[in-house]
Amino acid sequence: MLFNSIGFAIFLPIVWALYWILNNKKLIYQNSFLLIASYYFYSCWDWRFLFLLIFSTLLDFYTGLKMENAQNNRTRKFWFWTSIIVNLGFLGIFKYYNFFISNFAEAASNLGIHFHPIVLQVILPVGISFYTFHGLSYVIDIYNKKIHAEKNFIDYALFVSFFPLLVAGPIERATHLLPQIKTKRVFDYSKAIDGLRQILWGLFKKIVIADKCAVFANEIFNNSDSYSGSTLVVGAIFFAFQIYGDFSGYSDIALGTARLFGIELLKNFSYPYFSRDIAEFWRRWHISLSTWFRDYLYIPLGGSRGGTWLKIRNTFIIFVVSGFWHGANWTFIVWGALNAIFIMPSIIFKTHRDNITIVAEGRILPTLKDFFAIVVTFSLSTFAWIFFRSENIHQAMQIVMDIFSKSLFKMPHFSKIALVKSTLFYLFFFVIIEWTQRIHLFPLQGLGMKWPRALRWAFYILLILIIYYNSLSDDNRQFIYFQF
Repeated sequence: MLFNSIGFAIFLPIVWALYWILNNKKLIYQNSFLLIASYYFYSCWDWRFLFLLIFSTLLDFYTGLKMENAQNNRTRKFWFWTSIIVNLGFLGIFKYYNFFISNFAEAASNLGIHFHPIVLQVILPVGISFYTFHGLSYVIDIYNKKIHAEKNFIDYALFVSFFPLLVAGPIERATHLLPQIKTKRVFDYSKAIDGLRQILWGLFKKIVIADKCAVFANEIFNNSDSYSGSTLVVGAIFFAFQIYGDFSGYSDIALGTARLFGIELLKNFSYPYFSRDIAEFWRRWHISLSTWFRDYLYIPLGGSRGGTWLKIRNTFIIFVVSGFWHGANWTFIVWGALNAIFIMPSIIFKTHRDNITIVAEGRILPTLKDFFAIVVTFSLSTFAWIFFRSENIHQAMQIVMDIFSKSLFKMPHFSKIALVKSTLFYLFFFVIIEWTQRIHLFPLQGLGMKWPRALRWAFYILLILIIYYNSLSDDNRQFIYFQF
């Protein structure tokens, strides 16, 4: 079930109404209902993989209790590694097996050894990378004695499977979400209205920004050998806004939906394209994943405690692993490595913590220095997105070579001029609103709050009409991060 579908527009109000009707009952009834609704939400994609989700949940719940009650460290380690190996094993089979076996066969062929590998004809269970990381963080925190094992299966299962975050995050922590699940929620009108505003902005990002940019990004990348360097640059920029609007739009809808149920999820985006260096970009982009790798990989590897070379090694590891987390393709690994290279100067010269405040805070316009830094950072990110979007390394390298050719100085060519103009208009409108409201969790949290009520509601209605109008021209496009 997609957030941008008619099915979800019917599902959400029904679940919301029944959920708050149960508020007068015991908390277990409310949580049980929300868990059933979450399992139904997931099964709408493919009910067969619901059993994999439930098995993963049972595994981590059981191993958590076993570690908690273990009489010695050897037993704790046994159950810890059982959970880690099984979880990563499932992830490896569904997501990475074909990649490794195909690359092994190719390497063997180069050595004169020929064989036909067995390739699995299976589809990737939606959200497996996200709910696996939910469970892994829970098990690791119990093993490190940061939390106690949860003894209520319904509460733990809801932590893993809460439907707003189930298929594309944010990646939650037990320390943040479980206490909210175990506490009786009270309906808060202002929080619910705030959630609706965030859902509205998320739908605008997805349907108006991401899906319109996708028309040109897909056309250009799918026929990259037919376009000039200048058109390829524009295509890369369109994709940069497509993936931001798509993924952050999903996160806005997820956070807003959770707020309707009285639950606060972790913030996943914080205006990343206004970053002044790559380090700041990664503090603002997919925050829940970045902090997950920081806490469970970077710090255990030694973090920043060692010398410069250790920091460089650890940084490369987490970025390459982050790239590989996105998919079994060398393009994602190169994308991760490029970001590691881009962030390296700030690591070496210890400037990676220079930009931790909001850019141009309290001012309408940035300084020339900040503006230049934002443009450079956006350009580097967009260059890396070329590899992320390309089908393979060969296509990515061909695009890069075409960009750095004489054709870069040609006028970009598009077949749908009217659609290009409307897309650029919406992009300009979008960037202006995000820039002026960058101090808020999301733009509509601040925009219009001091306007007369009639004007504010007129603006919301205008956004709804724009979303509806743009949804008519395209089918419901699946969110990009569903494939991860």
